[in-house]
Amino acid sequence: MLTPWNELDDFLKCDDVEKYYSILSRKKHSLILKRIMDIILSALMIILLSPVLLIIAIAIKTDSKGPIFYRQVRVTRNNKDFRIFKFRTMVTDADKIGSLVTVGNDSRITRVGAKIRKVRLDELPQLFNIFLGDMSFVGTRPEVRKYVDAYTDEMKATLLLPAGVTSLASIKFKDEDDLLEDHIKNGIDVDTAYIKYVLPEKMRYNLEALKNFSFMAEIKLMFKTVFEVLK
Repeated sequence: MLTPWNELDDFLKCDDVEKYYSILSRKKHSLILKRIMDIILSALMIILLSPVLLIIAIAIKTDSKGPIFYRQVRVTRNNKDFRIFKFRTMVTDADKIGSLVTVGNDSRITRVGAKIRKVRLDELPQLFNIFLGDMSFVGTRPEVRKYVDAYTDEMKATLLLPAGVTSLASIKFKDEDDLLEDHIKNGIDVDTAYIKYVLPEKMRYNLEALKNFSFMAEIKLMFKTVFEVLK
């Protein structure tokens, strides 16, 4: 659902965001269907995939010391902080010994973590975030506050809707780690490379998705995501 304009966080109240708000406000039925689908599908998947979740949890626990889940603070709709559920794929306190984004062959990634990241199984616990309403199946991937603070006014429009598990940007930038690695080889630190080069390109896709938002478009994107993961 779309937050009433007068209830939006001041961070979002600008002319560039208002243009996207106007587009989305005319698509209330699609937004309602989006939320209904999120609730029903996430609940079914949590039940059906519970054996898989258990197996991955055991593998993580036996592979390395630390918690099963990684619960980092991210930003979602209306500039709200929330804790994302992910299976832990890195050593404990990885964000304290390196960048907030990962690069190719990151030494902090565990053995089991490398395998489940490859097919995005580390994202499965986000089904709980979807059920709770902090996330949606389709939407802009949630960023940490540090990167949200670097958004242009137009980029802020992506915070009108819940953060998502998948998006066209996620598919196009599935090799993001390698892209960052290329910039690092050219002497650019990882955070600067992400904010200056990768984030703007990802946001170009995310903003286009807002302009063309529809329930059917999101259904198609979900099928496309499954195809990309399995191929």
